[in-house]
Amino acid sequence: MEASCFGWCSENATLERNKRKWENKEEIKQMQMHGDIYAFINAWKEACAATSNVKIVIPKGTYKMREVDVKGPCKAPIEIQVDGTIQAPADPSQLHGVEKWVTIGYVSHFTFSGHGIFDGQGATAWKQNDCTKNENCVRRSMNLGFNFVNHSIVRDITSKDSKNFHVNVLSCNNLTFDGFKAIAPDESPNTDGIHIGRSNDVKVLNSKFATGDDCVSLGDGNNRLVVKNVECGPGHGISVGSLGKYDNEAPLDDFLVKNVTIKNTNNGVRIKSWPSEPISITVTNMRFEDITMVNVSNPIIIDQEYCPWNQCSKKSPSKVKISKVSFKNIKGTSATKEGVTLLCSRSVPCQGVELTNIDLKYNGAPVIAVCANVSPKISGKAPTCTSIKSI
Repeated sequence: MEASCFGWCSENATLERNKRKWENKEEIKQMQMHGDIYAFINAWKEACAATSNVKIVIPKGTYKMREVDVKGPCKAPIEIQVDGTIQAPADPSQLHGVEKWVTIGYVSHFTFSGHGIFDGQGATAWKQNDCTKNENCVRRSMNLGFNFVNHSIVRDITSKDSKNFHVNVLSCNNLTFDGFKAIAPDESPNTDGIHIGRSNDVKVLNSKFATGDDCVSLGDGNNRLVVKNVECGPGHGISVGSLGKYDNEAPLDDFLVKNVTIKNTNNGVRIKSWPSEPISITVTNMRFEDITMVNVSNPIIIDQEYCPWNQCSKKSPSKVKISKVSFKNIKGTSATKEGVTLLCSRSVPCQGVELTNIDLKYNGAPVIAVCANVSPKISGKAPTCTSIKSI
């Protein structure tokens, strides 16, 4: 693989296309001082036009960069290796309202590697966030966006202090995150680690999340997703949804969460949908297995009355149909007495829910399960349902 570089290059590296050395120390200086994005864009354009594999290297150092959106299709595979720290403007307005700070789209066989850091410098944006009181609040920029990216991998990259979600995945196929990290203070609002929507065969492996919101969250239209060998916490756990709020939502099928440790989070593994909304979709084949909970509130939860900050009505039930959900080999400690909460919709009750070998303790005693509109199958050691008021 030939090495291009972010406007510069290590000694003797070349692009096969013209065998020209890239040694531009002045562009490095400009990037560090002024946040010039053109070096990145120009390196991408040249790499995307190359007819053989190209690596773009961002060397060690700290660089400032404003919003950038690069796209394919490209003629050959590209790797971006990030060894430095890239900082977004601390002032959210300097990103000009874009949804994502760094966006990569419409490419295949792409590799995003290195031990570099994308630092969103989100502290000012978090202070301005009033979404708990204002449903029309201003949504600040996410750190990274992957749109229509296929047969690709993100390896060992760190996203830090995003102003909003750390990563948004949209309409991707066969995309893997391996050794990825997303970190932000637990009080940072809306800083989901990875949010996945309308994608197939996405894997999150061997990764660590410590954020102020969901470690991994799923929107609608996903199929065959895997979260495995992951550490989650602090944050809000691993969530399917929220679902059923927006027009044209698509079904979800086949999600596996396995060999995960969740620690000091507001929820553990969760499926959530909105009440009093007309949207009807299906959620099926959800499997949560071999999970350790450490001081987790609501370790196992299906919530079809999801209504954050009371910004909705609960007068009519959710129309999202949930079926074939298994919780298996889940152990550890709960921060709430109700360690299993299954609040399904009276309009479309949950079907095919299984609880197998659930060993959760609250203050040393087994947790209880509270259920509505569901009759889970119990196998091995697991709490039996206590009825609660129907939704």
